[in-house]
Amino acid sequence: MISSFGRNVRMALYRHSTELLPERREITGSIIRHFDRSDYASRIRRGKRFARLSKRRLTFWMFVLAVVSLIYLSVFDVKLPLHGKRNSNSATTRDRSRQGSGFEGFELPKPKHRKQHFPCEVEFLESVDKVIEPLEFVNFEQFSLDYVDREENLDGIDAFEPRFGGHQTLEERENTFYARNQTMHCGFVKGPEGSASTGYDLNWKDKEYMNTCHIVVSSCIFGSSDFLRRPTSRKISEYSKNNVCFVMFLDEQTISKLSSEGHVRDDRGYIGLWKIVIVRNLPYVDMRRTGKVPKFLSHRLFPSARFSIWLDSKMRLHTDPMLILEYFLFRNGSEYAISNHYDRHCVWEEVLQNKHLNKYNHSAIDEQFNFYQSDGLTKFDPSDSNTLLPSYVPEGSFIVRAHTPMSNLFSCLWFNEVDRFTSRDQLSFAYTYLKLRRKNPDKPFFLNMFKDCERRALAKLFRHRTAESPPPPNSIL
Repeated sequence: MISSFGRNVRMALYRHSTELLPERREITGSIIRHFDRSDYASRIRRGKRFARLSKRRLTFWMFVLAVVSLIYLSVFDVKLPLHGKRNSNSATTRDRSRQGSGFEGFELPKPKHRKQHFPCEVEFLESVDKVIEPLEFVNFEQFSLDYVDREENLDGIDAFEPRFGGHQTLEERENTFYARNQTMHCGFVKGPEGSASTGYDLNWKDKEYMNTCHIVVSSCIFGSSDFLRRPTSRKISEYSKNNVCFVMFLDEQTISKLSSEGHVRDDRGYIGLWKIVIVRNLPYVDMRRTGKVPKFLSHRLFPSARFSIWLDSKMRLHTDPMLILEYFLFRNGSEYAISNHYDRHCVWEEVLQNKHLNKYNHSAIDEQFNFYQSDGLTKFDPSDSNTLLPSYVPEGSFIVRAHTPMSNLFSCLWFNEVDRFTSRDQLSFAYTYLKLRRKNPDKPFFLNMFKDCERRALAKLFRHRTAESPPPPNSIL
């Protein structure tokens, strides 16, 4: 009788082992151990294997069900609110923020996958020997620009603080948009006699060198924000190596970081083709805004230069500078060349994208954008034959300039917008250009806004440095 009872318990445990509570398992286990321990142990092992297999199957099918559900939601664009009240409030806030700002019914495109952008064919001359540099800017507007060098505290304000960009009033700002002989704010503004420097301090030897430059390729890295990418030496002609200044502006933090990665200056202060110029006392806390100084004000930094090429630090130049000047300026009689953005062409899109990615304080972006709308900025309309630009949003990592009065004026005006509002220069480009043209209808500004695929053909693109980015191989190409 006892043997029959033991067999019945074992069979029940074998069939329902996964359903027993811990307390039940202990009681039943003690009974089985009393009757047949060896048979119980073998059967319990088989029961555990069966339980593990059951759990694996259950996990597998739950995973399959979850994947199928996600695919269904993505295909049919079904949105499930995780918290109804919060979702409703966020939507209401978003709608209110767009009311009266021209964003009603305007949404950013939602690409299903990351777009691929490739370079296109650029028909450069075969050799720099065939490049003919224009001797005079005969077709461009001629007027004289002087710059505010020092500001006094005329109002006797105790809290007056000298600024690198100066203290330009709205009336002064409005008058600077006229292409005429004038003295205007354009960075490098000093305070009253005896006051501290407003920033961007350079060594006098570097200034002497920069005063000798007639053709310049420049870039910058501040705050150790990127790696040093040397121009591809074998792609640069001997003529350009001897006649073009390749200048890289760095701060002390960045040169220290680069030195630790093996980028050490030689006896002449060069790293590869780059002449390293150290900037001390940076004028802005915002490193992006500080980077606009060499980007826009090359005519101030290189007063003898006739032409300049700006190169963002994420790009490695592998095209001869003389061929670039010939293709973008000399060939079509332009005085300023910049590419359009590879994705966005309307400032409205750019504003939404900057806020979506939290590129800058949203209130500051709204203040700038509302100001521009009140001063006549409208949405980009590609179907309008009277549109002055092929795009209202530039890809500003590559700029080619002739240092003409109109080009210098535009550069100063664009810099002043960055100094007054946000450092996101793509937001102020179209407004500055359109206002300059509106104020000077009889004085043309020859701007060449070319395709972004051409920019990609000139230089190899990299991602900016991040905390996880390993340094690239230290080689001279």
